[in-house]
Amino acid sequence: MEVKTAVILAGGFGTRLQSVIKDVPKPMAPVNGIPFLNYQINYLKHYGIKHVILSVGYLHHIISDYYKSEFNGVKISYAIEETALGTGGGIRQALELCNDEFVLALNGDSFFEIPLNDFTKLHEENNSQFTLATRSVSDASRYGTIETNSKNQITSFREKDINKKEGLINAGVYLLNKTIFLQNTVTNTHFSIEKDFFEKHIHQFPIFGFQFNGYFIDIGIPEDYNKAQNDFKEFKYR
Repeated sequence: MEVKTAVILAGGFGTRLQSVIKDVPKPMAPVNGIPFLNYQINYLKHYGIKHVILSVGYLHHIISDYYKSEFNGVKISYAIEETALGTGGGIRQALELCNDEFVLALNGDSFFEIPLNDFTKLHEENNSQFTLATRSVSDASRYGTIETNSKNQITSFREKDINKKEGLINAGVYLLNKTIFLQNTVTNTHFSIEKDFFEKHIHQFPIFGFQFNGYFIDIGIPEDYNKAQNDFKEFKYR
């Protein structure tokens, strides 16, 4: 199975980053002088992604003016939210622009370095319709946690816990069956892909989670945004 299309959720307000960046969507926050999204798109290109659909909302013209219809050999399209649709609604709207059956989806304000070809292979070998990349972190309090069984099938999603402790988190990288996702969701409706789709449907069809231990960063808070400035100096995907 070859995945050629990716959806990136790029509509975030960046509320927690207002002290360090202003007047740009969060995924456009500059890291070493270039938008954070550049790194993501170049990483996706390395693994054979030919088409990126950006789910945009807040100040979307800044994103479309920058990337236009192509960036570094990758076709760029836009799914524009007139009203906030949440992670699920944003992905759904983007999938309506896609012809492929299986599509990669990512958060535009985080980066998780995993071998996407291996991720796709695991998805295919398990006849999965929905697969999440997971990661163990020392402080899972910002994210909520996931539990899986011996077959890597997700059995539960747990709410955020104020206590700082290690846990397995949803790292914001998904492989989705477009047809099944569209059949089980409602168009132009605000919903969370985590709470209102994955969690709601784990007993309806198997949803798998495979753990990877690659580099992970979420630039949603100033501390990690500042950390990215140093980390991405040696970014290897061009």
